[in-house]
Amino acid sequence: MATVRREISTPAAVGAVWDAIRDVGALHERLVPGFVRNTVLEGQVRMVTFANGLTLREPIVSIDDATRRLVWTSEGGATTHYNASVQAFEDGGRTRVVWIADFLPDTAAGAIEAAMTAGMEAMQSALDHLALATDSARL
Repeated sequence: MATVRREISTPAAVGAVWDAIRDVGALHERLVPGFVRNTVLEGQVRMVTFANGLTLREPIVSIDDATRRLVWTSEGGATTHYNASVQAFEDGGRTRVVWIADFLPDTAAGAIEAAMTAGMEAMQSALDHLALATDSARL
């Protein structure tokens, strides 16, 4: 089974970052705008439409407020198995976000790596903007 791990650091507060992550129906608005075009929540499953037009069904496995960790799986696309988590950590006044995906087949690694890199770039932009908006509100 292949694993891809991506990590970013943002000046956004960990509470605000976690609030955006745990809002599983608003990926396209709050966490990864541009990377995800639309998210429709149907109970504990989100239907995610990506910028390239691909739509995947993503059952939510766990939203753990104590550890600020979201776990989901994905159905459809190029994988026969996909399980992922994203977690937010307070890190010296910044927030570190870690996204880990485990999947089959191993040959999907190149596509998954590229997608996760693009997703983390969108997340970095959204969360850095969140930090700026929060700082501006304090002034």
